[in-house]
Amino acid sequence: MQKTFNFQKGFITLPGAIIIAAAIIAIAIIWVNKPAGNPATAAQKKQPAEQIHIAPVTTAEHILGNPNADVKIVEYSDPSCPYCKTFNPVMAKIMDEYGPTGKVAWIYRHYPLDKPDSEGRILHPNAGHEAQALECAASLGGNTKFWAFEKQLYTITPSVTPQSPEGLDQKKLPGIAKSAGIDPVAFNECLTSGQFKSKVETQFLDGVNANVTGTPTSFFLLSDTVPAAAVTYITNALLQYRVPANLLYISEDKKIIVMSGAMPEDLIKGLLTTLVGK
Repeated sequence: MQKTFNFQKGFITLPGAIIIAAAIIAIAIIWVNKPAGNPATAAQKKQPAEQIHIAPVTTAEHILGNPNADVKIVEYSDPSCPYCKTFNPVMAKIMDEYGPTGKVAWIYRHYPLDKPDSEGRILHPNAGHEAQALECAASLGGNTKFWAFEKQLYTITPSVTPQSPEGLDQKKLPGIAKSAGIDPVAFNECLTSGQFKSKVETQFLDGVNANVTGTPTSFFLLSDTVPAAAVTYITNALLQYRVPANLLYISEDKKIIVMSGAMPEDLIKGLLTTLVGK
């Protein structure tokens, strides 16, 4: 589903991001027709970026867990993505186990694959709209309602595949909001206004500058450098789970672990054990 791009030092502007997204989607359209067997999202070979330009986490973001956790898992996600749907309950289980300790937090960011490719094809046409719906949920109900809506959305939304190319009927979004305890009328007014479109696009651009090339992509931001035990674990996990090295690697400054794709729960738990203990 992913394609690699060699980003030069510095940041990419929104027009450039749209062009890059089109290339990503062109590859993703090919991938989405392949059977899902690999636990990680497909990607072409790439070298890890020399430096990862990821926007710092702020208290204004959608955070599940302790904002001051030793490990902050920043996930760039797309509600229409079948791999994101697979990964979402895995992250929920991770937070059920590690969230109460205060050592791990989950931060959700938007990376909708809704930009047309060179032939005008769009992989996930509703993804940007659904991302705005998530922001409306947060604006009306705060962080708690955001996560309630997020869980419902990822549970209910059909993956965009050849078997369900249209994904979720967008008229169902207010009903999802209602089930999450959000006023559906106010929610619909918010969504219709398009007030959060620019915020979603800004987060998408942040993802591009962080070298995100597909969804889900997660960044483990550490309060300290990666311990030797984690380095050894990642080396062994690449072999044990048959994960390509470009999908699980450590940044040059050894303070970020990059994980691309819907990785297995056991792999993530094993990694977290080396970072924060059980």
